[in-house]
Amino acid sequence: VQLQASGGGLVQAGGSLRLTCAASLSAFSRYYMGWFRQAPGEEREFVAAISRSGPITIYADSVKGRFTISRDNPKNTVYLQMDSLKPEDTAVYYCAAAPVGSRWPPGPNEYDYWGQGTLVTVSS
Repeated sequence: VQLQASGGGLVQAGGSLRLTCAASLSAFSRYYMGWFRQAPGEEREFVAAISRSGPITIYADSVKGRFTISRDNPKNTVYLQMDSLKPEDTAVYYCAAAPVGSRWPPGPNEYDYWGQGTLVTVSS
């Protein structure tokens, strides 16, 4: 099983990036998918999650209204559209998968699979 996150980079404050997570999961549509981030010297924190079929999403208060999580089940892919980026959004972003049977929204320990992370740097 592999989760491959991509799309990170350097962007100015106010700009946008779209992160992509490609998952080599069988029955991808049976997994809740989430994005987390970890800034230097900080603990990993929840960013957003999406239900198995996609209509239900949840966001951290710090990104609500600026970030959008979505998924394309036939493509085994989850996205994180990040708009109005701020310097405090600078972090390594990780995608993760929580299997069927997890509660909604999944707690961090319920995610079984994690991607390798992609670095997002927002300059002021």
